[in-house]
Amino acid sequence: MAIPTQQLTPESIFNAFNAFQQSMALKGAAELDIFTHIGDGASTAVEIAGRTGAAERGVRILCDFLTIHGFLMKDGDRYGLTPESALFLNKRSPAYTGTIGKFLVNEHSINAFRDIAATVRHGGALPGVGHMDPENPIWVEFAHSMVPIVIMAAQAIAPMVTEPGRPAKVLDIAAGHGMFGVSVARHNPAAEIVAVDWKNVLEVALENATRAGVRDRYRTLPGSAFDVEFGSGYDVVLLTNFLHHFEPAANVKLLRKIHAAMKPGGVLATLEFVPNDDRVTPPVAAAFSMIMLANTERGDAYTFAELGAMLREAGFADSTLHDLQASPQRVILSRR
Repeated sequence: MAIPTQQLTPESIFNAFNAFQQSMALKGAAELDIFTHIGDGASTAVEIAGRTGAAERGVRILCDFLTIHGFLMKDGDRYGLTPESALFLNKRSPAYTGTIGKFLVNEHSINAFRDIAATVRHGGALPGVGHMDPENPIWVEFAHSMVPIVIMAAQAIAPMVTEPGRPAKVLDIAAGHGMFGVSVARHNPAAEIVAVDWKNVLEVALENATRAGVRDRYRTLPGSAFDVEFGSGYDVVLLTNFLHHFEPAANVKLLRKIHAAMKPGGVLATLEFVPNDDRVTPPVAAAFSMIMLANTERGDAYTFAELGAMLREAGFADSTLHDLQASPQRVILSRR
């Protein structure tokens, strides 16, 4: 038997089994405002503990752990922010994303991954697991927490689907926080937005529309996207982070409904995690399939070939795939 030139170790396996610790440590650090306090000048464990009201020992160990994993820097007994943590984890930064841990690391998501062997045997989320229940408060948490991670994609899509000053009737399906529709309304003062989602979630979208100054051009349509009547005459439809929850047959049914609600020549913007045909690259998009396995009955991260087939079956003849800067997601633009 050939002897490896480099001694193999189980280190990567050990780290993978302990990876949950990173999730919990980062969430805890965000809750304690560790990164913000360091950005404000507290650099030692004593100083940070004084600002957070936490134990000095706890702060030291947490900050060392964050340093080990690349979220902080350390010089002697002083901690500093990395460029990434300064931009995304300091509350003083306009790009702060620390809130996303409230949704990504919540009890519902953790429970969905507690028995992956059983989930794999079952072929989808176990009964009572996942969070597709419309009244589940996790969707309100999603709407409140996830704006920082989607805002750049929302702002990038807006000029792809509408022009400033050109009247546009826009349907935002599964609007959630509403930022995709809000971004279109801010980009185009002549755009009118109709947002579809559960009533409790739409309250958050309305708050964001009001904050953005577009409330007078933003109305809501509560209910399931599969059941509620959309109306007709839409120039633009936004279908963001939705198709991955369902099997292809359900998606085709919804896409046909969307197609019927659009004007000829209208544009559908579908935002998804789109892996390559090999299903292992790019890593963030490809790994999203695992999230869907644990949290949905039949959802998946679909390839462009699969999404294109669904769109064609629903009547959309022309679809193109576009990368988005600073986002692991891709947008598919389809013409009615």
